[in-house]
Amino acid sequence: MMKTQIVSFHCVLKNKLGNLISSTFNQDVLTQNSVEDPGELLVGLAKGLQNLHKGEKRRICLSADQAYGFYDPKLVIELSRSEIAQGKHLKLGQEVKAHAENGEMKVFRVTHVHGNALTLDANHPLAGQDLVFDIEATEARDATPEDLLEPEVRPTTTLKYVH
Repeated sequence: MMKTQIVSFHCVLKNKLGNLISSTFNQDVLTQNSVEDPGELLVGLAKGLQNLHKGEKRRICLSADQAYGFYDPKLVIELSRSEIAQGKHLKLGQEVKAHAENGEMKVFRVTHVHGNALTLDANHPLAGQDLVFDIEATEARDATPEDLLEPEVRPTTTLKYVH
């Protein structure tokens, strides 16, 4: 059985071609994860962080389907600025909530601005990409019962996409 840990680590995230996506420091990350409750970490990344030791370096490779999924063109919509409440103020890269094709409310990023028309994309910016996480642990310890009972109190920095 894998033990639940609290780890802090440096992470260099690259795509399969070796292009740098981001470099982050992640502090006090809870490595407990399950398919039923993925939480803030990708399930494959959380599994790759299991039983990590201070000073250890690891390379964790995730295929697109294990990471942020495949790119779905159905999650891209084009709307005029007038169709969105805050449309006239939106700029490239900003996020807005809108209804997807299936009627579900989703968060979209503005990916193109064409005069009065906006292209909105609800895919994760890293969807469709195989990812490589180069990890170096700066701290690693077994989680205490308190860590497991009150994870919202523990300070964390999650992996985020950096442009």
